[in-house]
Amino acid sequence: MNDGWVYCDRISPDSSGHISTQPPPTTVLDYYTHHYRHSDRATWQTRIESGQILLNGQPTTSDTPLVAGQRLSYHRPPWQEPPVPLDIATIYEDDLLLVINKPSGLPVLPGGNFLQHTLLWQLRQRNPTAAPIHRLGRGTSGILLIAKTKAARAHLSQQMRQRQLGKTYRTLIGPADNLPDQFTITHPIGKIPYPQLGYIYGANPNGLDAHSGCTVVHHRPDATLLDVAILTGRPHQIRIHLATMGYPLLGDPLYIAGGHPHPEGTAIPSDCGYWLHAHKLSFIHPAGESMTLTCAPPPQLLP
Repeated sequence: MNDGWVYCDRISPDSSGHISTQPPPTTVLDYYTHHYRHSDRATWQTRIESGQILLNGQPTTSDTPLVAGQRLSYHRPPWQEPPVPLDIATIYEDDLLLVINKPSGLPVLPGGNFLQHTLLWQLRQRNPTAAPIHRLGRGTSGILLIAKTKAARAHLSQQMRQRQLGKTYRTLIGPADNLPDQFTITHPIGKIPYPQLGYIYGANPNGLDAHSGCTVVHHRPDATLLDVAILTGRPHQIRIHLATMGYPLLGDPLYIAGGHPHPEGTAIPSDCGYWLHAHKLSFIHPAGESMTLTCAPPPQLLP
């Protein structure tokens, strides 16, 4: 059982666009029902009535109208988090940074039912300023770069923004004898509607640019091993890009051919089941040294 958490929101002119200009005004219940669709309207109603949600620090009601600038806070009571693997192996460490092997199934950041059972929470128990420089999906394993100081974080984050971090992943798709040994995917990735969450990321011609360079490592009778080097870090980029080619990751519960979610599914992006491993990372150490580190794939991703 964790200690619970407080989720805070400030009503912005954008999020409350029709709040102050169009009747009827948006209410507290409307806001939570629209913005946080992981819970239904009746559940939010119960939380408001039980005093778990405050408006500007005071108890409120479901039908209280909102205006821009107000503060909402949801005081979530303690809950039992799902079990996750916590065997976090160190690949490299010094005074400025830490490189670890994240196990599949461990979320990097808090969200949903995960708070203390996250990589960030575990890291900050021994280093309160630890900050992941990039992210891996919950179902993705492998190498992850963490800054231990604010200066190191700024230095490494700049490399990330300038696309100077080299990241190569190993993954598994279905039989693909017709694929060339090397190919590039550049389909844009952006938000698309998804009833369960409001939106998710997927193949979207109006999205942001994304670049994945793929190399076939090995053909099996029932599967194909690929190495994928990404120049951009769009959410779920590899899963979406390979699905746009007609080859979703084997076991992916969410994305289907075309790079969109299954139309009848209830999966969310953090659901596991696929094989994707961050295999290699290249970067410039804050002290100036060029570094390339590797993390051996699990047996399922070996030739």
